[in-house]
Amino acid sequence: MATTAPATGAREGSTDTPGAPMTHRQIMEALSGLLLGMFVAILSSTIVSNALPQIISDLGGGQSAYTWVVTAALLSMTATTPLWGKLADLFSKKLLVQIALVIYVAGSVVAGLSQNTGMLIACRVVQGIGVGGLTALSQIILAAMIAPRERGRYSGYLGAVFAVATVGGPLLGGVITDTDWLGWRWCFYVGVPFALIALLVLQKTLKLPVVKREVKVDWAGAFFISAAVSLLLVWVTFAGDKYDWMSWQTAVMVGGSIALGAIFVLVESKAAEPIIPLRLFRNRTIALASTASLFVGVAMFAGTVFFSQYFQLARNESPTMSGVLTIPMIGGLFVSSTVSGMIITKTGRWKAWLVSGGALAAGGLGLLGTIRYDTAYWHIAIFMAVLGLGLGMMMQNLVLCTQNQVAPADLGAASSVVTFFRSLGGAIGVSALGAVMAHRVTDYVKDGLAELGPKAAAAMGQGGGGGIPDMDKLPAPIRTVMESAYGHGVGDVFLYSAPFALLAFLVTLFIKEVALKSNTVKADDGQAVKADDEQAVKA
Repeated sequence: MATTAPATGAREGSTDTPGAPMTHRQIMEALSGLLLGMFVAILSSTIVSNALPQIISDLGGGQSAYTWVVTAALLSMTATTPLWGKLADLFSKKLLVQIALVIYVAGSVVAGLSQNTGMLIACRVVQGIGVGGLTALSQIILAAMIAPRERGRYSGYLGAVFAVATVGGPLLGGVITDTDWLGWRWCFYVGVPFALIALLVLQKTLKLPVVKREVKVDWAGAFFISAAVSLLLVWVTFAGDKYDWMSWQTAVMVGGSIALGAIFVLVESKAAEPIIPLRLFRNRTIALASTASLFVGVAMFAGTVFFSQYFQLARNESPTMSGVLTIPMIGGLFVSSTVSGMIITKTGRWKAWLVSGGALAAGGLGLLGTIRYDTAYWHIAIFMAVLGLGLGMMMQNLVLCTQNQVAPADLGAASSVVTFFRSLGGAIGVSALGAVMAHRVTDYVKDGLAELGPKAAAAMGQGGGGGIPDMDKLPAPIRTVMESAYGHGVGDVFLYSAPFALLAFLVTLFIKEVALKSNTVKADDGQAVKADDEQAVKA
């Protein structure tokens, strides 16, 4: 059923309507609430990373619950990102980002009240829906206000906010967890005031026009893409644990996911307003950028999720110090995202940054694959910095090169496609790598205990993969075995992630560079849009 988007007055100076371009001050005022919302979104993902070992221990969960607390948010974020992107092409972007903030607040408040891992995972799903809206809409609104040539500069600001939230989240989460009169539940509450402030700031500063038009939301497409992704992630998470990789459950889930994906493609090919316009993938740049984003997602989320287990379980650091020790990676990400954004704005050239980022990310992960529980920290710091530099060069610039290729009417859908594949890669990566790590740790614990002798094996009451151990309660020899197992297990996770970053590097080699446009294209300029589309498809 068609619905009519509400009409609002077009603000002079908006890039969506004719008029003078916005000044830097006007853009920064409009972006202030958006950047704060982005900060909240990233904070929700990172603040729990160093608190998770304590959270899972208190709620009685194991390695599976550990990865699902992360995966649940990634899953809902991934599944809803295309829907947010399409809605942004049809309705008020300002209203949508405010709705996303409200959803995030609701999920956060209830998550802080969780009594078991099941309740926490359900709340993380709700949080992920809100975070999906915030991450997708921030890129879309940025593109709606700023010409591609200038966008690199402001994308650098988004990258800087990402870096600050990424390093500040674990630090803040660690301090909260280590503070007796607060506790880990405040990791979920602390983002609420920021979200409410972002709501107020957005209401005051963000003024974007909403074009009145008849629209149809592709709810069928949204359902089938969500179902296909969800079923695939459930299979990845439990395969090799609850059932064998080669089993009837695998056949049913993988086959079902493929069937749902095929139905989604069929629905999208006939939908009047598809969630993901399939014609976008005729553009080589968009197709390749989406593929690269899928592989980058594996590398990015592997780095942020498993470092907390390494530092706390393999090196016996506190949650607070676990955050401090990851600063080299975040520093590298901060520097590369801001510097690359400024240089891209001056030159209009971006491909060299993508290619270099892919090479650095693959190299960083390969080096991190060599770490063990007793590896010198300065080695690890260098490896993390290399990984951070690579990720900073790739994440925002993959979105940027995609936005440069599409007409204004497809801006939201195209932006969310790249974000969708990055989140999908992260969700699949965390699920699969978490399962791999659980098995590797279990194997290393068994080998270590066997070397200590049968008495040590009998004294060990908990296995490496069934639960998160309390290292302080273990006898010294067994504790060394457990620390070594977790150190080696996390190293294996990074080693298995490296080929995905290498694939992202290889894909970026085939992306054809098109210099960034100096002006935005008006939506009512049919000839210009058509010409841009034809140029993009050829590219």
